[in-house]
Amino acid sequence: MMLNYDYPLYRPPSEADSLIFQVTLGCSFNQCSFCDMYRSKEYSERPWEEVKAEIDMMAKMLPDTRRIFLADGDALNLSVEYMQKIVRYLREKFQNLERIACYAMPMNVLKKTPEELKLLRESGLDMFYLGIESGSDLILKKVTKGATSATIIRACKKAKDAGYILSCMIILGLGGKTHSKEHIRGTAQVINAATPHYVGALTLYLENGIKQEFLDKFGEPFIPVSDAEAREELEDLVSQINVTDQIIFRANHGSNAYTIKGTFPQDKQMMLDKIAWMKQHPEVVRPVGLRGF
Repeated sequence: MMLNYDYPLYRPPSEADSLIFQVTLGCSFNQCSFCDMYRSKEYSERPWEEVKAEIDMMAKMLPDTRRIFLADGDALNLSVEYMQKIVRYLREKFQNLERIACYAMPMNVLKKTPEELKLLRESGLDMFYLGIESGSDLILKKVTKGATSATIIRACKKAKDAGYILSCMIILGLGGKTHSKEHIRGTAQVINAATPHYVGALTLYLENGIKQEFLDKFGEPFIPVSDAEAREELEDLVSQINVTDQIIFRANHGSNAYTIKGTFPQDKQMMLDKIAWMKQHPEVVRPVGLRGF
């Protein structure tokens, strides 16, 4: 017997080998116009009896589990007491755990006090995946992110101060052709200020079910960027990230036409050289069929 998931089920690419427990269903915000991950669900919090039974079952089946991801999109929205209960029980039942992670919206990080975040960290919650998407307040408003650049920076710093590993996502092409420069400039500024441990760059892809909502909310004609323009955004972003703390950077998600990876600050020039090489060899673009769509 395996877990009876409530689909659709999502997790970050780096959690591919993790055991997933759905402690919440859906997303409590669920208004970001670029995201249709949880549009088919009403947000709810799963009762302890169900969560505990699943943990007990999987602890017998997969006792050597090393990584656990708490789904759906909003596990951090749980009360501190409930989240602490879940995390402590996971640590008790899985003796070889290296990491427990979950998605974290900026607003949910900010709702918790520094003491509450530290309490969860000490209980065994290790890592947050937080969506920056863009550092431009104009674009964040157009895509109804429910956050500003300032609140995103505050949330990132708050999480890091409480001892969490922080992995952030940004979306190339989110401002379209019209706002490309502003999108990248603001995004680089947020990354420079927040210095998350990891940054992953995705490229905008609108599912059919959400495309019209995105276009309507954007409030002006949206002109998608081409593959070459997405590569230019990637180059601009890398060139504008200036940090002394290490940031592991990945632009190898299935949505990306061109892929690079490296660690700031030491690999910055290497990544720029790779992009310059890709400009000279446009044929290395990843075929659309391989971009996870």
